[in-house]
Formats: sequence, structure tokens, C-alpha cells
Amino acid sequence: MTTTPQTAIGRLASVSFDCPDPSLLADFYGGLLGLQRAYESPDGGVVSLSDGKVAVTMMRTADHVAPTWPSSRQQQQVHLDILVDDLDDAVARTLALGATEAEHQPAPNAWRVLLDPAGHPFCLTTVTGD
Repeated sequence: MTTTPQTAIGRLASVSFDCPDPSLLADFYGGLLGLQRAYESPDGGVVSLSDGKVAVTMMRTADHVAPTWPSSRQQQQVHLDILVDDLDDAVARTLALGATEAEHQPAPNAWRVLLDPAGHPFCLTTVTGD
């Protein structure tokens, strides 16, 4: 499907995750994506990481319920696909940061589904679409 480019109204500033512990999740995504803390609210309820182009923000939610992927009992809420060069190495390094590997792996040779410390599923992949 080809779409006609449109003049942007704005640009993506951040992808935000609801979670019970913003600092813990910021440490995880900082290590996974090589991002630095760019902002932290005085109460620690919001932590943003950035590379100067885009940010990932963690926001404390007292009643956060972790997703139940692949079951739809509790929706995913957000999903990231992260491009890596070596899938097995990336999985091992990400597990060392605190991720867990999802039980259901629909295409483990193309991508691996992992869960961040707050339970959000995300994929590590070598598939670029090129």
C-alpha cells in the first residue's frame, strides 16, 4: 500500500508506558536502547529517556495491570519492535537487563517476544522489511 506523504503537523516526541515503578522501567529501557534520563518529575512519577530525537517515557500508574500477551484478557497497551543485529545475543543481553522471555513465540527465527519488567511485551527482531 502506497500513501501520499502529507505535511506533518508535529513529530513524535515520546512513547509512554504506564507502569508501577517508572525508575525501574527507565533503567531497563535506558540499558536496552542506550538512552539517557532527560527528565524526572520531583515525585519520581514520570521519567523520560531520550537520545535527543525521540523519548521513551514511563508514567506511574497505581492500578497498573500488566498485559497478558498473547491472551487478550488484558490488552498489550503498547508494543515496540526493536531492530538488532544478532537475535540470540540481543535476547541474552536483554534478559540480563531484567526482561523475561514470553512463553508464546510465534516466529522465533524472525523475532523474539520478551516482557519488560512491568510486563509489556516487545519484540527483538532482525527483520527490517527491506
